[in-house]
Amino acid sequence: MYKKFTSLLLFLLFINLSGFLKAQIHTFDQTKIDSTIFIQTRNAINKIPTDQFKKFVYKNSSKELPYRLLFPKNYDKNKKYPIIIAFHNSSRIGNDNEKQLEHLTKIWIREEVYNQYNAFVLAPQFNQRSSIYSENPEGILTSKPSDYAHQILELLNEIEKNYPIDKYRIYLIGYSMGASTAQNLMNLRPEKFAAIVSVAAVPDFSNLKAWKNKNIFLIHGQKDTSNPYQGSEELFTKMKNNKKLIFKTFTELTHDNITIPLLLSDEIPKWLFQQHK
Repeated sequence: MYKKFTSLLLFLLFINLSGFLKAQIHTFDQTKIDSTIFIQTRNAINKIPTDQFKKFVYKNSSKELPYRLLFPKNYDKNKKYPIIIAFHNSSRIGNDNEKQLEHLTKIWIREEVYNQYNAFVLAPQFNQRSSIYSENPEGILTSKPSDYAHQILELLNEIEKNYPIDKYRIYLIGYSMGASTAQNLMNLRPEKFAAIVSVAAVPDFSNLKAWKNKNIFLIHGQKDTSNPYQGSEELFTKMKNNKKLIFKTFTELTHDNITIPLLLSDEIPKWLFQQHK
């Protein structure tokens, strides 16, 4: 009798542990960024030359879209590679085909990252907002895509025709407006993308059923008042059935310094490259 009870207890413990391991993950990081760390980190990234990102312009009947494209190290056209689509924040709006290479995009040309993580990196530049914000009935700021989102899908199709892209490893990443745009794209075409890294976004709740089995990494500063932290918190709650969702809260960071801990680490590349459709 005792052995049967012990076996039953161990079985129930295993079931509960299995459920826990498959559950959403919400982590809290208490990193603080002072002015010295901020400046040193930004300077280290700013020193990296961007020539490796080749300049192109995509044209269709309605708009021109400047973009930069980073090729994998030792590029071999007979191999398939992942592609990361990196979206810029609203301060980088323009058409100079330069400013969109913000700090979070430049992590891919840090020598140690470029050597280890072989991928294409696509960085488009928008001359107007790529994501539009408004409050929903609950008073939460939400986002919806501008017309540029559809143009990005067209551009991606063009790149897939011209380069050996691994269709099972197409990734979205962005900060602020760029993170909102990444969410907009995931809602529009969830079957297209393997994973998303969203840093300080205004969330898009329009098609969350399609996110159920998606690999999602939300990052937000709890002291963010520009794109309120509450939005990511609500998104995490609404996706409680997604067992592939990670939400990382930086308890001491704001909108302006949220990217600093991510710039000189390999946390984002390491996580992304583990994800597949």
